[in-house]
Amino acid sequence: MRTTLRKIIFAALILITLLAVPCYCQQKNIEGILVGTLDVSVAKLRVVFKISKNEDGSLNATMDSPDQGAEGIPVSKVSFENPKLMIEVNSIKGSFEGTLKGDSFEGQWKQGGMTFPLVLKHSEEIPKRNRPQEPKKPYPYIEEEVLIENAQAGVKLAGTLTISRSDKPCAAVILISGSGAQDRNEAVFGHKPFLVLADYLTRKGIAVLRVDDRGIGGSTGNAANSTSEDFAGDVIAEVNFLKSRREIDSNKIGLIGHSEGGIIAPMVAAQVPDDIGFIVLLAGTGVTGKKILYYQNDLAQKRIGASEEKQKIQRQTLEIIFTIIKTEKDEKNIEEKVREVLTSTVEKLSQKEKDELGDIEIFFQTQLAIIKNPWMRFFVSYDPKPALRKVKCSVLALNGQLDKQVEPKQNLSAIEDALKAGGNKDYTIKELPGLNHLFQHAETGDVSEYAEIEETISTEVLEIISKWILERTE
Repeated sequence: MRTTLRKIIFAALILITLLAVPCYCQQKNIEGILVGTLDVSVAKLRVVFKISKNEDGSLNATMDSPDQGAEGIPVSKVSFENPKLMIEVNSIKGSFEGTLKGDSFEGQWKQGGMTFPLVLKHSEEIPKRNRPQEPKKPYPYIEEEVLIENAQAGVKLAGTLTISRSDKPCAAVILISGSGAQDRNEAVFGHKPFLVLADYLTRKGIAVLRVDDRGIGGSTGNAANSTSEDFAGDVIAEVNFLKSRREIDSNKIGLIGHSEGGIIAPMVAAQVPDDIGFIVLLAGTGVTGKKILYYQNDLAQKRIGASEEKQKIQRQTLEIIFTIIKTEKDEKNIEEKVREVLTSTVEKLSQKEKDELGDIEIFFQTQLAIIKNPWMRFFVSYDPKPALRKVKCSVLALNGQLDKQVEPKQNLSAIEDALKAGGNKDYTIKELPGLNHLFQHAETGDVSEYAEIEETISTEVLEIISKWILERTE
């Protein structure tokens, strides 16, 4: 989902959260920038470490994951005793151990009980990818930094409001990001989809509000302990903010949700129907979260070449775990039962496969943390159809034919069936050929392509969205 991916990568045995890590080195002088690429099966992620020396001669460092939009992650410990380099990043439970060989450090990145080979090389600068669609200042419209309070939840949301230079109130949209903690630009894999979308729509005369998720950027709160319902409350606060602005026509406020945002938008439209004029669902879901995860997991297993038997075991494991999540309320019971399931599954692995998991207890703890997470527990069981049946405003639902995170036909048909069952009179459903989950033109749609593709969002999609909105608001 939130590719992100908001960012959970489903590979190996079960749901593993991987955050790419950065690195820096310069032969015997360790200070500088170390860059490497982490191959996590479903994607190749660049990592960057910026290493410098303190006055007392000790080393300090920060880490970036450019392809995941993460910068300045504090490194807990870094040491270099020629030829050994050790880096620890406690905040993401990751570490690197490598040996200097020639002009590079060859070693392993460990995280969540998993181990991946990683080679770090010195670079004069942080590598940048070409992103031709990103707008350059000065903009031909007004850009304003805003702070919005969700008093009920006790959080403040920092964002950007862009408005065309016009004398009359205009239509406006709120952009709702996908799963995982996202900034206002929904930065992912070196792309800034919401920046590109906001720029395009604002140039067409549609005001756009985009905000940092809870606990990200300038926003307060904790995304890790929040669910889609909590985020819906944030969006309602954002709607109320737009209604207070004289530049905005309060009868023409809409929502554009990507991935998990496509779950949240119908929630809001169902809760405050008089305030929402239209919604756009970009790779939104129409089925339960567990079905989405089954789809993602099956693809991940096939991609890493898992045998049919291993795929069957994996599916059975997930089915049992999801049943536990849905039926058990006590966290202690959940942990005990899930641990039993994981233990049984690991026992069926070959010794080589067990070795690849690394420290089994760390692996278990990582899985348990994901499974007990409030967002995950909510997502697995949530069925978006009841909310969709209550949506009476205009709806545009788009998905890419090559989407490997939200299966297009299954979800678009479920969305359409729910809207029809609820008596909605104005909805448009489109599956777009050749596009992936980010609505880029792609070859396979795999997550591994996201960062390599220069296009951020298909121009065709930008045109479809803007034309559809303008037809309903002008």
